[in-house]
Amino acid sequence: MTESAAPPGRSKEVMMVLPGLMLAIMLAMLDNMIVGTAMPRIIGELNGLEYFTWVTTAYVLGTTVSTPIWGKLGDLYGRKGIFLASIVIFLVGSALCGMAGSSFLGGTENGMMELIAFRAIQGLGAGGLLVNAMAIVGDLVPPRERGQYQGIMAAIMSLAMIAGPLVGGFITDHRDWRWAFYVNLPIGGIALVWLILKLHLPKRRTEHRIDWLGAAVLTVGITAIVLITSWGGQRHGYPWGSWQILSLAALAVVSLAIFLPIEKRAAEPILPLHVFANRNFSLISALGFLLGFAMFGAISFLPLFQQTVQGASATNSGLLLLPMMGASMVVSLFVGRAITKTGKYKIYPVIGGVVMAVGTWLLSLQDAKTATLTTGVYIAVLGLGMGFLMQTTMLIAQNSVEQKDLGVASSASTFFRSIGGSFGISLFGAIFNNKLTDQLTAKFGPEMADKVASSGGRMNPAQLAQLPPQTKDGILGALADSISGVFGWSVLFAVLVPVIAIFVKEIPLRSGADAPGKAEEKAEAVPVFE
Repeated sequence: MTESAAPPGRSKEVMMVLPGLMLAIMLAMLDNMIVGTAMPRIIGELNGLEYFTWVTTAYVLGTTVSTPIWGKLGDLYGRKGIFLASIVIFLVGSALCGMAGSSFLGGTENGMMELIAFRAIQGLGAGGLLVNAMAIVGDLVPPRERGQYQGIMAAIMSLAMIAGPLVGGFITDHRDWRWAFYVNLPIGGIALVWLILKLHLPKRRTEHRIDWLGAAVLTVGITAIVLITSWGGQRHGYPWGSWQILSLAALAVVSLAIFLPIEKRAAEPILPLHVFANRNFSLISALGFLLGFAMFGAISFLPLFQQTVQGASATNSGLLLLPMMGASMVVSLFVGRAITKTGKYKIYPVIGGVVMAVGTWLLSLQDAKTATLTTGVYIAVLGLGMGFLMQTTMLIAQNSVEQKDLGVASSASTFFRSIGGSFGISLFGAIFNNKLTDQLTAKFGPEMADKVASSGGRMNPAQLAQLPPQTKDGILGALADSISGVFGWSVLFAVLVPVIAIFVKEIPLRSGADAPGKAEEKAEAVPVFE
């Protein structure tokens, strides 16, 4: 017997579980923000400058690879045990990261290698946090009532993105960098105990045949894709045309070619291909990829603009993101309640895509003289677009599948957005570096261009103050133009979001345990893989 959606009217039970789910989501969202701020201290103590990019890559790789697997395991064995396991793995990884390079593990000689390995473990756990939290809401609440709860969770995600740089800045300034990881332990511990006591879900049947071969091939393919986006065209990576990148691309293509027939034959496929036969699910997956590409790829350059061009500190740049996160939080709550009240959802990704495209276009207009207040207005517009999109895409994905595939739908939505973000960061990073190098070479020659590029464009105020005014203005102008160029490219991808959203068919949100109607499934079915 399979688990079905809970009947309406369980708001009290859901509200009892929600604090634990929100704490788990905060773990996933806070970590990268905090660690990024503490990274200079980590590099200084562990002496691993040449490997520091792997600290992030290992975490992203672990998260991305495990996301589809966590979703499927939750569908097979029940969400509670799988979710608790992901929290435990994340906390174990966090504790080990905090001990990397310590005397307890033999000193700093291999500290960076230890940290990279432990970050991969932490990423494996993180892959199940957001996916299973969203799927648990789907288990407890029918789609018609789901919007308001996912709106609350989206608001928590926005809050975590604001708090991350602030907490990271405080830890960096006042505590040992190891607390960037240890801070996860009390938060995760509370979430773990709370969910053990408060989360109650029906048991699932226990006889399953796990698609180990499909999981292995999918892992190889995803690993290749993540490494391409992490290394391709990067200063600490390889040129796009190098044999390393081309080999990884070939491996990714071969893995996909092998994966599809494996999934068609598997009794319990790790990623059931039939869900992509639903037009809405396929469209929302493509939309999620473009959303991640345009949004996360561009947003990653905002702190660089604020800190280097506008002179904000690392901590203050976190505060300067408040307009974006605040706008996103308010709109997420509004959209969630509106969907619950009306049952209508199609208009929101269309509006969100248009507003997001406007926001990225406004950011492309910035130059070295743009005021901080003006940037705040622009990123608030971007935040409005995010608020319309982030959880609506998850809701549409979940409403497009049967209850037994809820975890797969949740993980696929997260997965495509993450992969899109990885590609966006990689492509926009290459665009930024090429444009910055060209401008600086034209103005000051290759020596200065190489010096600025080697810092990733991050020259602190002390370094800039030592330069002649004309040189300083030239560097800031080149940085501003290069970052604006990134936002200009992101507009091209952002405008595709509302175009795709127009083709989403508005199927009534289910109000109870009923699966999507057979007539609706037949109407939506497209033989994608036949």
